[in-house]
Amino acid sequence: MAGAWVLEGFAMFSVIEKASGRWIGRLGPWKPEGWPGTEVGWGIIREAEGNGYASEGSIAAINWAFDHLGWTEVIHTILPENASSKAVARKLGSSYKRMQHLPAPYEHLEVEVWGQSRESWLSRSFAKTKPKNE
Repeated sequence: MAGAWVLEGFAMFSVIEKASGRWIGRLGPWKPEGWPGTEVGWGIIREAEGNGYASEGSIAAINWAFDHLGWTEVIHTILPENASSKAVARKLGSSYKRMQHLPAPYEHLEVEVWGQSRESWLSRSFAKTKPKNE
């Protein structure tokens, strides 16, 4: 993740629980070499799942990616058995697009690719982006 900040100018953010101050996961923009698209992903520790951290944080991260990175679409790569991440993707307004293998060293993983366009995102009530030139 630290290398992505240097090479790409973006990467996932740490999620810190306000009440306890503990690190509970990461989420945000992600696009390593060969990745299937411009992703906003999330990974929250099991004990903190179900509290809205992934969806709330991803809304902010998607707004930031469209606003500051100029992305035209956002995807989420999700393992087929991960029902909770699919629920987050649906809550964000994303839909299933296709199955795809990830690049090395994860080429053994076939994931569901979910996503939406910037235009679709802007139609959501929680979207707060504006064009880059404004």
